[in-house]
Amino acid sequence: MADWVALLRGINVNGITIAMAELQTVFRDLGYADVRTVLASGNVLFTTGETDAAALKPRIERALSSAFGYQAWIVLVGVGTLDSVVRAFPFDAQRDGWHPYVVFGAGQSALEELHASAGRLDPDTEEVRPGEGVLYWQVRRSVGINSPFSKLSGKARYRSTTTTRNLRTLTKLLAAVPGA
Repeated sequence: MADWVALLRGINVNGITIAMAELQTVFRDLGYADVRTVLASGNVLFTTGETDAAALKPRIERALSSAFGYQAWIVLVGVGTLDSVVRAFPFDAQRDGWHPYVVFGAGQSALEELHASAGRLDPDTEEVRPGEGVLYWQVRRSVGINSPFSKLSGKARYRSTTTTRNLRTLTKLLAAVPGA
């Protein structure tokens, strides 16, 4: 059995409202076990005998699109991989006045393009570093969504290929894994 985390992009914002109980039902109807959601922002933990993310991802996206009437897009991450991503966070996650984030992408090329497009950022305001299958980002709370990287990653060209999670959310996800 494999433990997975599905990170949904763009739900419970911009008019796409999905109740977490309904989201869990979709995953259960697909035959997955130990389904649970963490927070109301599209974070689903589940277990399945399937180990091929490339086969799971489109199946889940089709089911979500059908159930909720929107173009669903997810990042699918194994729990072990997520644990490695969180442990490798290269910045001080407790830095006062800063937000710690991880940017996940549909593929490495999307992340590389986003990182390259960011150019030189002001380290007094924000920093971005590439990781294994992710980008790590920290930004001053006082700047937040007005930062150059936030504005760049929010552009339409990246919306369907990336999703961002606060490191604290990822830690909560890992804590919710059965047996954790």
